[in-house]
Amino acid sequence: MLEKIKELAASSKSDTVAFRHHLHTHPEIAWQEVETTRAVAEELKKIGCDIVKIGFGGTECGVVADLRGGKPGKRVALRGDMDALPMNEDNDLPYRSRKDGVMHACGHDAHTAMLLWAAKVLSEIRDDIPGTVRFLFQPAEESGLKSGAKAMVEEGALEGVDAVAGIHCWSSAPTGTVLYRSGPIMAAADGWYLTLKGKGGHGSTPELCIDPTITAANIVLNLQAIVGREVSAKETVVVSTGTVKAGLSVFNIIPDSVEMNGTVRSFNPAVQDHVESALRRVIAGACQIGRCTFELDYKRFIPATINEPAVTAVAKDVFDEVFGADNVKETPLIMGSEDFSYFQQKVPGTYYLLGTGNPEKGTDNAHHHPKFNVDDDALPAGVASLAGFAWTWLSKNA
Repeated sequence: MLEKIKELAASSKSDTVAFRHHLHTHPEIAWQEVETTRAVAEELKKIGCDIVKIGFGGTECGVVADLRGGKPGKRVALRGDMDALPMNEDNDLPYRSRKDGVMHACGHDAHTAMLLWAAKVLSEIRDDIPGTVRFLFQPAEESGLKSGAKAMVEEGALEGVDAVAGIHCWSSAPTGTVLYRSGPIMAAADGWYLTLKGKGGHGSTPELCIDPTITAANIVLNLQAIVGREVSAKETVVVSTGTVKAGLSVFNIIPDSVEMNGTVRSFNPAVQDHVESALRRVIAGACQIGRCTFELDYKRFIPATINEPAVTAVAKDVFDEVFGADNVKETPLIMGSEDFSYFQQKVPGTYYLLGTGNPEKGTDNAHHHPKFNVDDDALPAGVASLAGFAWTWLSKNA
């Protein structure tokens, strides 16, 4: 059946590409994917999918649909995100964005097109499918605390689902390859926002002041001791300070306050808990020594993306067939984050990366770059991998 799925995916390449180009031309940012949602829902209805729900997070964005197979079985879900980014495109393409300040600079247009055509491929073999395939067309992946995946989970998109898989284009990997990983693959993303309050005054009389810049400097340095001396070297953790803002650009005035913020990246939830606790302790200690008061806002934006080994093993077998074993690579840990993790907290899942980088076509620019683009030649294998995973997982778990 995988050979038939590959053939169907290959034969539908022109339609997949055309739909991807349409989405690229008409991008919509997070929680505004209304027209994308309508276009997807219309196509799903044409192939006989049951529309489970349209609209999440109090919007008209996002689609959940089921394709019921001809045989009884479990339910597996496939996810594709739909949102673009608030940035201008710098590509000279016939299908470049027509919307100022909005661009598909992360490949979500390709994700949506591949998932939709995976649904169409599976509809061609519907009678042989042992179970149900659920399609999750997700809004707002790029939305941090207002995550579309989180909203979908909270609003029941995974009810009755036994496993889930998601795909992402990866411009740093060559077209024709795929990257996978069992266990943690992408980091949890936390953010911390700190205000230090002291007592300002003239730089010539620091003894009359409480200088928050000294405390800020100590915090920046001491935060690194958390990683170096409190976390096992076997773990992967990053604690970074992103901004430090103090004063009014006057050289001889000690400021009243300092504003700082930064990020924490981790893969192990226990380590994530410890780092947050340690960060709070370091800040409180530095402020006690420096006689400052502080206000700290610590936010957990996205959990770590952790691939379930058994589900990932099924995906790996499919990748070997679709891409050829030599083109299937294990990825190192990725410090970026992905809200697919919310689905994985609900049901076992796997998340993988589709190589779309081709220097000759200019599709090797970094994600979120104004010249980002996707190599359309990668799309058929992406479609086949999604449809192939759904078929194979359901068959193995029938």
